Amino acid sequence: MQHQALLSETYPVNSVVSVTLTTSEVLEGTVYTTDEFSSSIVLRIALPHTTLSSEMRIIHASAVSSCRIVKQEAENSSNALSVPLSVVSQKSLEEREKRAILLADESFGHINEKASPQGQAVFDRLVKACNQVVWKGESILVLNQVRVDPPYGRNNCQLVAATGNLDKGSLERVQKIVAG
Repeated sequence: MQHQALLSETYPVNSVVSVTLTTSEVLEGTVYTTDEFSSSIVLRIALPHTTLSSEMRIIHASAVSSCRIVKQEAENSSNALSVPLSVVSQKSLEEREKRAILLADESFGHINEKASPQGQAVFDRLVKACNQVVWKGESILVLNQVRVDPPYGRNNCQLVAATGNLDKGSLERVQKIVAG
């Protein structure tokens, strides 16, 4: 079995390389990083007429037909790619994942398979405006005060139990949202 060199050995970080792709395109740039898992090389290619930005190219190793190291960059060089990578905490990743799962579960709870597309669109508008909105069968219950029945028009809104002027204001607000 033949030993295959690691990408990081073939394409040393911070070195300037000239690579010829299988498409005959020739690229010259500084090796930003390599990734063994995806077999990728990331090159930073200087743009003509500016030093303020550069092009980043991700190249699959199988797309390289030849490589020549133009200049081996010293580790302490001022041109070295020295942008530090931020530290990622496993705990913060797990918390973000839990938040994303909770939001996804909440979003799935807002979908009513029995409702028409128009009814689902009205429900989505009401959730954005009122937040306390639930499905009751094919009807929409808003703030436990206003029910919107199919076909989900302005005239299909009614108070569930009137207890004062606040409820009438809620009904008018829901009617405006339903009307679009």
